[in-house]
Amino acid sequence: MAGFELQRIALPTGVELDVATAGDPAAPAIILLHGFPESHRTWRHQIPELAKSHFVIAPDQRGFARSSKPEGVENYTPDKPVGDLLALATHFGKDRFVLVGHDWGGAIAWMAALQHPDRVEKLIIVNAPHPFVFQKSLFDDMEQRAASQYIRAFRNPALDAQIAAMGAERFFDTTFAKHTDPALVAPERAAYIDEWSQPGAMTAMLNWYRASAIVVPAMDETPERPAFLDGPFPPLAMPVLVIWGMRDTALLPVQLKGLDALIPDLSIVQIDAGHFVPWEKPQPVTDALRDWLRV
Repeated sequence: MAGFELQRIALPTGVELDVATAGDPAAPAIILLHGFPESHRTWRHQIPELAKSHFVIAPDQRGFARSSKPEGVENYTPDKPVGDLLALATHFGKDRFVLVGHDWGGAIAWMAALQHPDRVEKLIIVNAPHPFVFQKSLFDDMEQRAASQYIRAFRNPALDAQIAAMGAERFFDTTFAKHTDPALVAPERAAYIDEWSQPGAMTAMLNWYRASAIVVPAMDETPERPAFLDGPFPPLAMPVLVIWGMRDTALLPVQLKGLDALIPDLSIVQIDAGHFVPWEKPQPVTDALRDWLRV
């Protein structure tokens, strides 16, 4: 199992992160943010290629693998990992950077780009919904609402004990592996189980869902509609590439609808893959990154 050398970095945000780096530290920076339930290894196929032209920074985000796992849901509200991201870039002396995010890493990337456009030079999103489009779809698209009911389950505090009783290996075999290509994920099994078995890891990872302000209505529920859905939403200032695995069963292609109204400089690459497209179809993802970054 090939790996990357990790360095432990203490940030002024109060956490220590394990961070994989590659390439020339003097080169332009590209920061890669993974999602649930992964680590920097999400990007294992892309890192060597990106390191030819960029200084690659790929952290294990707070709550994951061996990075710090502060107790309490409040430590996983999106502003906290956004703060980690900005502090990490500053640690390496990078005022501006290309930002890439998948899944929860993509959610953090969207927020960082919206709130700190002075730091994010270019934005690349991989199967992670824009916050406006996602929240709107959870109210207006019943297929997406149905596909997102797992979030309600993840927010149930009783789930932690169920997973602990099951054990990381059985959780992998009976839950996670069923949502991926078994042949592709099998070589990574030991890495996942090792990361999930770290003290407090499963609760910390699930706390990302619990700390999110996104409203996921039950199928038979009509809650109050968030006010921001019916007002103007700020457009993104930087160029944005969205890479989407079109067979994602959790985040449906409806997440691509309306993006052009929110992103003046938008490119979309659709790939025949599921949710974990960076390693399900690594070469098309790497090609899309390289081609777009050359623009």
